[in-house]
Amino acid sequence: MTDKKIAFVAAANDQASEAEALLKEKYDHVSPDEADIIVALGGDGFMLQTLHNYLRTATPIYGMNRGSVGFMMNEYNTEDLLERLDKAVEAKIRPLRMTTIDADGNEANAVAINEVSLLRETRQTARIRISIDDRVRMDELSCDGILLATPAGSTAYNLSAHGPVIPIDAALLALTPISAFRPRRWRGALLPYRSKVKFEILEQEKRPVSAVADHTEVRNIREVTICEAKDVSITMLFDKDHSLEERIMREQFVD
Repeated sequence: MTDKKIAFVAAANDQASEAEALLKEKYDHVSPDEADIIVALGGDGFMLQTLHNYLRTATPIYGMNRGSVGFMMNEYNTEDLLERLDKAVEAKIRPLRMTTIDADGNEANAVAINEVSLLRETRQTARIRISIDDRVRMDELSCDGILLATPAGSTAYNLSAHGPVIPIDAALLALTPISAFRPRRWRGALLPYRSKVKFEILEQEKRPVSAVADHTEVRNIREVTICEAKDVSITMLFDKDHSLEERIMREQFVD
């Protein structure tokens, strides 16, 4: 049984709140700031929020599904939690850092665990120049948007946009267009994780674009640079027979 200090955090729904109350009654617990492990109760959205909330502490997060999809969560069960935590498998997540410059020249920074996505703000398609490691790779992509996904985020928005699923331990990023108009048949690219990706917005005043790092949005951008956030460490915990690596593998063999 684990001798680590545990904290419980819950999403703002009845199911998660009830689970939090039951677990706090059953197990010793501390505040998240004092914890060695944080147990997050909710769905995938709440897990992502929790990971962002405790980025700087590097506290391992163990999720239990009290939401809807629960891809990033373990099965909910109030029994044998300490034993499950003892046997849990670590998944190391390598986030991205987004740096934007908007139309007024203001700079903003945000961290993305799943993906950075660029999206058109009006009825007109966005026009975007793409550079990789300071070399222009596409002079102009006309599209609804484009995203750069980590392995952890490759099964989320990236998969819905028909991007590739990436194994969690692969040193790759998925560069995936969203409704590409020209070149129409371009399906994106796989990039080394070390890559520095730059997007420049063409006709920015006529065709405004927003940039989103997970849930942090910057509107009316002029350019975006994305690279690995080497100063941030994230650890998620999963039951041994239900690891994130196994879930991502299974995702490639479902209808």
